[in-house]
Amino acid sequence: MRENRLARITALLNDRQPDLTVLMDQVHKPHNLAAIVRTADAVGIGEVHAVRAEGQINRCGGTAMGSDRWVKTHRYENFDQAITRLRESPVQVLAAHFSDRAVDFRSIDYTKPTCILLGAEKYGVTEQAAAAADEHILIPMLGMVQSLNVSVANAIILYEAQRQRQAAGMYGQRKIDDDTYHRLCFEWLHPKIKQFCLKHKIRYPKLDEFGDIDDAEWQILRQQVNQK
Repeated sequence: MRENRLARITALLNDRQPDLTVLMDQVHKPHNLAAIVRTADAVGIGEVHAVRAEGQINRCGGTAMGSDRWVKTHRYENFDQAITRLRESPVQVLAAHFSDRAVDFRSIDYTKPTCILLGAEKYGVTEQAAAAADEHILIPMLGMVQSLNVSVANAIILYEAQRQRQAAGMYGQRKIDDDTYHRLCFEWLHPKIKQFCLKHKIRYPKLDEFGDIDDAEWQILRQQVNQK
């Protein structure tokens, strides 16, 4: 295993922000889904959430997401399921939504555990989602157009979050737990073997300090598969 690839993955995982995420509520256009996830990956987000749009097939996976190898997408049939999951841990939910109580997105403290809530392309955030949010945020606009594409708005907000967190020294220090760290290292270094292990429901073999698989252990695991 080339050391530079292991070092790159280690650095990436050290930058992961497990307390920063995005909830896409009924966003359904594939190019928007893909762009939102790519931006999430770019600012160090490892997991996002998506509520299926009513009347639409579930596009929140596979090639539609583009960066699904690097960012895990949790999928939900309705908003209640999604917000219940997010509220399992302390998090401020910020809806990108124009309302009487909306504030400039730059006035928010994004160093706190944060979820950015994005609504559907045509209709924006639903009344249910707006009511569930802790804050409404908006991006000031000086032209005739009063709204941005959802993926563009997401990128602007997330890079403000990244700027604040970078200034606060929140990158470069691993925050994900050891099990998640070792699992992702393995899956990203050895994607084909990952698929084999998942298919046959066997555990991943251990990695050495260079990111290489213990060959003796791997042979034992493969023998177990052949004996089934």
